[in-house]
Amino acid sequence: MESVKMVEVTRSGEIESFHQGVAVLINSSGEILKEWGNSEKLIYPRSALKPIQSLNLYKNGVAKGLNISDEYIALTTASHHSESFHQKMIMEWLEKINLSEDNLCCGHDWPWNLEDKFEAKNNYKKKRRIFHNCSGKHCGHLAVSQFKDLPIENYNQNNHPIQKELINLIENLSHSKVNNIGIDGCTLPNPLISIKKFAYAMAQFGDYNKLNENSDIAKRIFESCVKFPELTGGTNSINCALTKLSKRRIFFKNGAEGVFVAIIPEQKSALVVKIDDGASRAAEVAIAGLISELKIIDDEKLHKFKKISVKNSTDQTIGYLNFSLI
Repeated sequence: MESVKMVEVTRSGEIESFHQGVAVLINSSGEILKEWGNSEKLIYPRSALKPIQSLNLYKNGVAKGLNISDEYIALTTASHHSESFHQKMIMEWLEKINLSEDNLCCGHDWPWNLEDKFEAKNNYKKKRRIFHNCSGKHCGHLAVSQFKDLPIENYNQNNHPIQKELINLIENLSHSKVNNIGIDGCTLPNPLISIKKFAYAMAQFGDYNKLNENSDIAKRIFESCVKFPELTGGTNSINCALTKLSKRRIFFKNGAEGVFVAIIPEQKSALVVKIDDGASRAAEVAIAGLISELKIIDDEKLHKFKKISVKNSTDQTIGYLNFSLI
């Protein structure tokens, strides 16, 4: 079976629509522990790739050389909501490295949350690059390019040394060849890779001891993200909420087009889900439902993420998004 039904959407007690997807749980030895659908399916991991992108940036002692704090390491992995504290950190980071938001290759955007968006419109009247959810990752690219005396111009291009190193790292972690490289929403390269191989790469990332000289920085990236989950998403983001529920045992990271990953170091494994139609609402429900099967997080606490209310314009609950694995 190529895909399985993972999420049902009900209205007034009847199924109105549903979302199908593929998921796999794999360990750092490459053993598939659980599979839902065909995990050979090729995907772009999108922002779920950010932990590995951060590993690529800060490996080989770069984080120590930059004297970068855990908070900024967490921000590098973020798909942040551009709340006021995110904005402050981005501006301070650019100031610290004597660059401006014009040096960021990500596009202009508005903050994620409506209240922050209204405030930004009132204060600035226009979209800004610092508001982009990937601006933390881009600040990391600028800082590392500067530290390594590499060009800061076109750091987002496939032929830039940082991006070449990234593809090599992905190939090494996944034990597979990257044949196609797409362009992410934030302009950085994003490899086409099977769900299984992406999960395997993430499981390798979570099994720190396998990374030899880069084991310490991989562990630090994970610990930074679970220590400051609001920085990696937002105060009310699903990845932040689920990471908190795990009591720092799992780092959850979302990506665009219905991708979600859970990195589980204590089990030396990773869980990846991809929703076929790209719906983030379904990926959020699916990752919560699938992780509940591992019995790491209390299922009662996960229930509100596995069954989310659908409301109408008067805030009346008229249905649900249900985890429904078939």
